[in-house]
Amino acid sequence: MMQELTGFQRDILYVIAGLDEPYGLGIKQRLEEYYERDVNNGRLYPNLDTLVEMGLVDKGTLDRRTNSYTLSDSGYRTLQRRHEWEAEQVSMRAKHSA
Repeated sequence: MMQELTGFQRDILYVIAGLDEPYGLGIKQRLEEYYERDVNNGRLYPNLDTLVEMGLVDKGTLDRRTNSYTLSDSGYRTLQRRHEWEAEQVSMRAKHSA
C-alpha cells in the first residue's frame, strides 16, 4: 500500500507516528520544519482525509474544533514494512560499496 502513496502522504504518516498528540496544526508545523517552507492547509487536510479513507489513519477529536490523527494498526504495519524495506536497501548498498 505504501507504493500507492505520494511522498507527502508518506511524510504525514511518519510525522503522525512521531508526535505525542498528532493534530492538524502540530502535523503541519512538523512538516514545515522538515520542508523548510509553508505547508498549505489546502494540501495538508485533503491528504489527511485520503489517509483516513485508506484506513491508514484514524481521525478523532481533541475538542469541538480540533481533530486528532493517529496511525491505525494498518498504518503502523505499513510504516513498519517500509522502514524494514528502506533499511534493507541501504544495507545492500553498504555491502556493495565495501
